Amino acid sequence: MNKRPLPRLLATALLAATFVSHGALAAEGAEPRAKNVIVFLADAAGVSTLHAASLHGHGAPLQLHIQTWPHLGLSETSPVDKWVSDSANGMSSIMTGVQTRNGVISQGPDAVRGSRDGAPTKTILEYAEERGLRTGVISTQSIADATPAATYAHSNDRKKWGEIFPQAFSPRYGDGVDVLMGTGRQKIGEQLAEAGTSFDALGRRHDRPIHASLAEVVDSDARPVVVTDGLDVHEATLKALDILQDSPEGYFLMVEWDAHTDDVRKGLQNIVDFDRLIAEVQKRVDLEDTLLLFTADHSFGLQVDGGERGEPLLQGYEQWKQAVDASGTKDDLVRLDNVLVNRTHTAEEVVALGIGAGAHRVRGYFPSTHLFQVMLDAWGWTAD
Repeated sequence: MNKRPLPRLLATALLAATFVSHGALAAEGAEPRAKNVIVFLADAAGVSTLHAASLHGHGAPLQLHIQTWPHLGLSETSPVDKWVSDSANGMSSIMTGVQTRNGVISQGPDAVRGSRDGAPTKTILEYAEERGLRTGVISTQSIADATPAATYAHSNDRKKWGEIFPQAFSPRYGDGVDVLMGTGRQKIGEQLAEAGTSFDALGRRHDRPIHASLAEVVDSDARPVVVTDGLDVHEATLKALDILQDSPEGYFLMVEWDAHTDDVRKGLQNIVDFDRLIAEVQKRVDLEDTLLLFTADHSFGLQVDGGERGEPLLQGYEQWKQAVDASGTKDDLVRLDNVLVNRTHTAEEVVALGIGAGAHRVRGYFPSTHLFQVMLDAWGWTAD
């Protein structure tokens, strides 16, 4: 006796219920929450720059370690009123989930650069601090400059280093950044003096010495602050990781490495070196409970438009460098045999790459603010 087929609506409902059930089980068993999040930020590393770095460092495309990561998206970086972003809006958007204006550090678009504060926007580091996680910020650049500052400070002007840096010691949530290491000591010190204070005074007030070199940090210091004029970011990052990994609640770490290609060899080599650091960090973490993200705050005008396999990508660099050093000036356009550099920020999307817990949410085209949500979702947190 033939069985009568189920009515279509009933069959569809049963099939849907089956998928929902399996999906729920898969979600429960296959998507562990992140305990830790590490953001690697290559400042100005657009897609073409990453490609050129692979050619420069390894003589072939797709040879960077990060280019093996399984989760890939393209992040659109514009501020609220322009097409091209600077680092202030670019990083603030990633850290807070809110686009703002160029020059503004983790404040809303109601800010007027240099003259009016906007509403402070809560950073992912502040969410982590509020929940008792340990936090770290490492940078090849001034620790008060736009990219690192967007993690811990709020200002209507990225140039106010003397106002920005002290905010690390007077946090809105938790006890503030636990590991803070970067450059910019001379300029920050000058602006602190103009405000009537100093590194020593600030350190005494908060019982946190502000070291002038990484070598001054003792092993027992679980909350070191280093502001120097030349930082070994590889050593600093591994030091920070050793400290933060002891956190029972987990940690958040942001590492910035400059990738501007005004000096094309220096910029591309920075990416190659950063990539090696990232590979080393990946070996030291458990991807079952750690999310690793790589991205940039904006793109930069570089294109590879020539060259052959087996030949150096940067042919003509030495002649260009000698001419620049002799003249003391730099042209807006750098023309090498195989590479053209328009020495300015550009509006193209930048790559976002992910691996580890929650990294599957990095996919497709999205605004840079989406990466803030990726981190929140990986932790299982809800935005205020």
